Amino acid sequence: MPFDLTKGAVFSSMSFIRISRVLTGLLMTVSPVAWADLPLNVEDLITDKGKVKLDLSLAYANMDRSGVSTGEPIIVQTGPTSFVTVPTLVGESIGNSDTLVATFGMRYGLTAKAEVYARTSSLSSSHRSSGVGGTTSSSEAGFADAWTGINYQFRKDDDGPAVLGFVEIALREKHRRDSASFKSVMLGVTTYKAIDPIVFSLTAAYRFNQTRRDGTRDYQPGNLLLLNPSVGFAVNDRVTLTTGVQWTRRQADRFDGERQGVDRTATDLLLGVGYGFAKGNTLNATLKVNASGRGGSELRANWLYTF
Repeated sequence: MPFDLTKGAVFSSMSFIRISRVLTGLLMTVSPVAWADLPLNVEDLITDKGKVKLDLSLAYANMDRSGVSTGEPIIVQTGPTSFVTVPTLVGESIGNSDTLVATFGMRYGLTAKAEVYARTSSLSSSHRSSGVGGTTSSSEAGFADAWTGINYQFRKDDDGPAVLGFVEIALREKHRRDSASFKSVMLGVTTYKAIDPIVFSLTAAYRFNQTRRDGTRDYQPGNLLLLNPSVGFAVNDRVTLTTGVQWTRRQADRFDGERQGVDRTATDLLLGVGYGFAKGNTLNATLKVNASGRGGSELRANWLYTF
């Protein structure tokens, strides 16, 4: 447990409930996907040994683009540190897109400090654009990607901040023409400190992408660095509010070794709310708004069920 309730009157029972609620919502916003939407108990940061958890999420992204496009993909965030890539075309146009991504995940407790997890995502996307050649529209739907990984709790929140880490690898990723396996890896760490009724948290993650074949060309998606400080507040024993800032730096994609566009940084505002409506059931919603440009907005809902 991140909190030792045996230390005299350091935490009252009400304080414990409030801190538990904050962590539930906060870690949904700032930590790896396997930490997302935690149960209403600090003891459940790691899935209990031999237990299974179901993790379902639905993410919607809307984006406007104008000018000369280099084929830079649309990136949809499906979890705190998980992203789905939607390919786009090259050309000069004004465009608008809507993307819906559904993710199904499972978590299994290996030990008191470690759990393994897997998830798979599918998407439905529509694009509308206008340019010198007229107005066009297109749509696509189907499999997006599948990942597996492990989470580990290195330190509890007692004398110092808690520290949790994760590593995950892509089992399969769909690109424009082909798919690739075991070509992308993400590493990350989350640290948090609870001061009733507030929880301060920071997540750092890095996604490394190797070159893979896509049709007749060598394709390397840009590597991604993510930093996410956040604050959570327990309104009561059922509702948690969270807010944070997410900074990302994504390198340009490469085709046959040639860069497509430029490296890009982005700053996003995250607003979240968590609601525990029944034992073992948690709902979370997160709104992500680009604060440093015209990156569009995303809305994500997540349900975590323990059985």
